[in-house]
Amino acid sequence: MDYLIELSKGLAVLMQPDILPYLIGGYLIGTFFGAVPGLTSMLAIALLLPLTYSLDITAALVACAAIFMAGMCSGSITATTINIPGAPASMMTAIEGYPMQQRGEGAKALGHAALASMIGGALGAIMLMVMAPLATEAALLIRTPGKFSLIAFALIVIVISQRGAISKGLVATTLGVMVATVGIDVMQPVTRFTFGTGVLMQGIDIMPLVIGAFAVSELLVQSQNRASRTVEVDAIKASVIRRRDFIPPWHEVREIGVYRYVKTAIIGYSVGVLPGAGGSMAAFVAYAESMRSSRHPEKYGKGSVEGIAAAEGANNAMCSGAFVPMLSFGIPGDPTTAIVLGVLVINGLQPGPQFLDSQLALVAPMFMALLVAALVMVPLTLYVLGPWFVRIVSIRRDVLYASIAVIALVGCYVATYSIFQMGLALVFGVLAFLLRRQGYPVACLLLGFVLGPSLEEYCRRSLSLSDGNPLIFLTSPDSLFFLALTGVFYYFMVVRKPEARQHA
Repeated sequence: MDYLIELSKGLAVLMQPDILPYLIGGYLIGTFFGAVPGLTSMLAIALLLPLTYSLDITAALVACAAIFMAGMCSGSITATTINIPGAPASMMTAIEGYPMQQRGEGAKALGHAALASMIGGALGAIMLMVMAPLATEAALLIRTPGKFSLIAFALIVIVISQRGAISKGLVATTLGVMVATVGIDVMQPVTRFTFGTGVLMQGIDIMPLVIGAFAVSELLVQSQNRASRTVEVDAIKASVIRRRDFIPPWHEVREIGVYRYVKTAIIGYSVGVLPGAGGSMAAFVAYAESMRSSRHPEKYGKGSVEGIAAAEGANNAMCSGAFVPMLSFGIPGDPTTAIVLGVLVINGLQPGPQFLDSQLALVAPMFMALLVAALVMVPLTLYVLGPWFVRIVSIRRDVLYASIAVIALVGCYVATYSIFQMGLALVFGVLAFLLRRQGYPVACLLLGFVLGPSLEEYCRRSLSLSDGNPLIFLTSPDSLFFLALTGVFYYFMVVRKPEARQHA
């Protein structure tokens, strides 16, 4: 009962005049960044990170939740209208949405995408509110060796989730863990890898890494694109949309069915709980399951509304699922929640088993922001701005990316008043750019950096408890469970998958 009261108070806080604008503004910013090809909601939150030093923590979390939800659902805009996914999670939507656009049904496709996003996002937020306390209670049962094995499991799943680039994911993750070791030792008051410089004694902050890896590197990547605008003028003229066309026909909604909407939301939420999985995997898994169970699988790839509903419902439900491991264990569910974790750390808060009990009043408005963004902001934004979507996201690239560069670097400096931190952002930006050119996943670098200190700390604590005997990881039941779970995931994601391909 106390939990429900706190959630209702969170809704009241969200509706306050000094908090509600952050929900609306965050959603509009997320819609823009999610719809513009080359930009993502992750970049938007990365640019917001320096501002959290001066923002109220509740307002910052509400803005992050709104950006996350908006960025996920708005990727379908350009995926449908011009066949360029605004976000990686919208690739499956482009497969079905663009053929409908070519048939003159683009508005209807966007309507189905918005409806599925609304249902999936709302169900995901409700599941988050229901499951988060249960996950917290489970986290209290995990002892030190189990915590090490849990974080190791998370890192291994993050690596093997990089389909076709597992070795590169391992290198990037290891590099992130190595960067996190700079500064004061996690167990003893001694410095390491500081090269005799005082500025590195406190370690490397998450902010220059986030700004560099996602903002600066994106600028360098986009500098190789010679197009003058993000969306060409011809595409704008070819995608004239009226508001009344957005409403999906009722018979098509009934054909998709309540069961499919709920099933894809559960799939998306479950995938979101897995560390490092992300919206792309959620959309792919839900799309594949929808096609498998469909009465008309032959329509998939040719403009199926079922496929759109499955992909969009799953990737929006994933947003809420990704918060569960982050709040309960301090393990981000995806790169975006890793940056949200940075927002909490910057404000002196460390998620863990007791975080929800002690800071529920702080995160309840964020939970409600996810629900309100899905139920209200998704359909409202589509109806109000829908006919102008493609025109809004078509802007000059030089103006756009120059503005991002200024916001990123100036924000990095203003947040810390340190030229060194701004220089680090540039260094990490160049490093991330070189990694991306060679196909190394930069998200693994960030997740390795975030989880590396905890991995080392729990490993060394466990070994100190057992006088250096590593068998403690095999004799502790919770540790053994996560090690066995790691083996199961490795088998199904790495070993069995190639066999399936071979027999196909």
